[in-house]
Amino acid sequence: MFDLILPYLIGLALGIAPAAGSSKAPPPVSAQAAIDEGSGDDPATRTPEDQTPTGQFTTAAEVKPILGMTEANWVAVRAYEGQDLVYFTHLMAWRCGLWDIHYGLNGAPADQSLALEPCHSETAQPNGITDVISFPPYIALPLNSVESIAVKLTFDDGTEQSASFSRPEVLIP
Repeated sequence: MFDLILPYLIGLALGIAPAAGSSKAPPPVSAQAAIDEGSGDDPATRTPEDQTPTGQFTTAAEVKPILGMTEANWVAVRAYEGQDLVYFTHLMAWRCGLWDIHYGLNGAPADQSLALEPCHSETAQPNGITDVISFPPYIALPLNSVESIAVKLTFDDGTEQSASFSRPEVLIP
């Protein structure tokens, strides 16, 4: 049960949900919006990054084992204020070891790119999520439209990992 509510709790901690009693829904973020490729670099010219562990969890060598063990937490779906909100909060919290996060909905291939906030490597918390306005950790879709989600991660060592989730597996209250 904890693995299903963790993304929800993180979202609440970031102030994503409106205050109780508020009728204001979160601003919609279109799943079809044209956004930059996740990391912003050209996939054709990428070369694997140095994988020397830094202790700050900014390399694939550091984040891949964590994401592998927490795969059930990669995404969450919440029906809220007449919309389906698909949260990517967990993945965004480990984005510094990733080049890209791609997703697909309802049987579509994971080819939609999620815009990623740059890492804050000059700080003590390089993976900190600080700009949820420019880089929202969710997408908003019509209510009950999300039946399944496919996710593909591209790590900064050039490897990929994929997973698929049905709505009941990742539905949060």
